[in-house]
Amino acid sequence: MTFTKSLLASTVLMGALATSAYAQTEINWWHAMGGTNGERIDKMAADFNASQSDYVVKPSYKGNYTETMTAAIAAFRAGEQPHLVQVFEVGTATMMAAKGAIYPVEKLMADAGEPFNGDDFLPAVVSYYQTPEGELLSMPFNSSTPVLWYNADALEAAGVEVPGTWEEVDAAAKALVDNGMKCGISFGWQSWVMIENFSAWHDLALGTKENGFAGFDTELTFNNDQVAARLQAVADMQADNKFVYGGRRGDSLPMFTNGECGMWMNSSAYYGSIVGQAKFKFGQTMLPLDKAVADAPQNSIIGGATLWALQGHESDEYKGLAQFLTYLSSPEVQAWWHQETGYVPITKAAAELSKEQGFYESNPGTDTAIKQLSLNTPTANSRGLRFGNFVQIRDVINEEMEALWAGNISAQEALDNAANRGNDLLRKFERSVK
Repeated sequence: MTFTKSLLASTVLMGALATSAYAQTEINWWHAMGGTNGERIDKMAADFNASQSDYVVKPSYKGNYTETMTAAIAAFRAGEQPHLVQVFEVGTATMMAAKGAIYPVEKLMADAGEPFNGDDFLPAVVSYYQTPEGELLSMPFNSSTPVLWYNADALEAAGVEVPGTWEEVDAAAKALVDNGMKCGISFGWQSWVMIENFSAWHDLALGTKENGFAGFDTELTFNNDQVAARLQAVADMQADNKFVYGGRRGDSLPMFTNGECGMWMNSSAYYGSIVGQAKFKFGQTMLPLDKAVADAPQNSIIGGATLWALQGHESDEYKGLAQFLTYLSSPEVQAWWHQETGYVPITKAAAELSKEQGFYESNPGTDTAIKQLSLNTPTANSRGLRFGNFVQIRDVINEEMEALWAGNISAQEALDNAANRGNDLLRKFERSVK
C-alpha cells in the first residue's frame, strides 16, 4: 500500500513537472556570435531563463552576420522564422524593406505592456535604428565604434606620443618602423573605418538624402576629394611599411597583438580579444583627425548589430520576448556585457553603472567609444547610413580598396569605381521595394 501511494505520488509529481516544463513558452533567438561571445549570449539566455518560469529563451548560432540575416529571411518565407534575430547595422534598410516581416520593437513593447523609454538609450546608438518619426525599429544590443588601438610600450620605445591627427599617425608609424617594428599601422573593416567613419568623424556626407535616411532614391558621394586624398596618403605609406594591409574584417588583429604593428584601427569590441592576447601595455584613443578636412571631430558612428523581432507568432510569445528585451537592456546586464566585450553600453544607466563600479578607472581608455559617439549631436552626415544592398556595396568597396593597396589604381579611381558600382546596386534595391 505504501509502495502504491509512493508510486502514485511520484507519478503525480512527474506529471506536474512535465506540465510545468510544457507550459514554458519558447522564444527562439538566432544570432551571429560564435566563440566566447556566443558563450556570453548563452549565459544571458540561461540567466533570464533561471529568473522566471514562464518563458525559455533558446539562442542558436547561425553563422556570420550575412549568413544569419539571409537564414532569417529564408525562414520567414518558409513560415519557420525565429522570434528574434541579430542583424548587423548595414542590414537595416534590407530589414525595413521586408514588408510584413518585422515587428518594430517599440510597438512590440507597447503591445506587450512592457515599460520602454527611448530616452534611456545613448542617442548615437538609437538614432541609427529609428524611423524619421522617431520609432525604434530594433533593439540595440552589441554596438561598437572604431577606435585607434596602440601598443603603449612600442610608442614609448620609439619616443613618440599617442597620435591625435593623421599627420601624427604618419610620424608615429615612421618612428615605430625605424625602431624595428614590421609595420606602423593597420586596420580592418576598411569601409566602416576608413570611409563610413572617416566621413562621419569629419562631417562629410556618404550619400545624398541624408545618407539614405530620407529615401531609397539616394546616391553615393563618398568619392569626394577629401576621402580620396586620405586614402591615397595611406596607400603611399605602404612604401616603407608605415601602413600594411591585413584583411577585410578582423584578420589583421594578430598583426597588432603579436607586436608586428604598433597601431591598429578597428572596433572597440576587440577589447576582450586584445586583453587575452596582447603581452604588452596597450591603450585605445579616439580616431585621428585629418586637419586638412576639419578643425575638430564631429562624432563617430556605430557598427555591430541589433535584435529584430519577426512577425508571425502568438501574443503570449511576444510578451515573453518583450520581458527578455527588458532584461537584456537592464543596467546590470548591459554593464557586464560592455565590460566583458568592449561593446558600448547601450543605455546611459549602464554607462553610469560601469563608471560607479570603477571599470573606467581600472581600465583607462575603455570609455573612448562612448566619448566618440557622444562627442557632438549627430548631424545628417554623422547619424549613420541607411543604404539598401549595403552588404553587397561593402563587398564592392573592399574590392576597389584592395586594388588600391595593390597599386593597380589610384584612390580616386577606387572610390569612383566603388560609387558607380554601388549606385547600380542602390537602383536595384530601389526597384525591389517599389
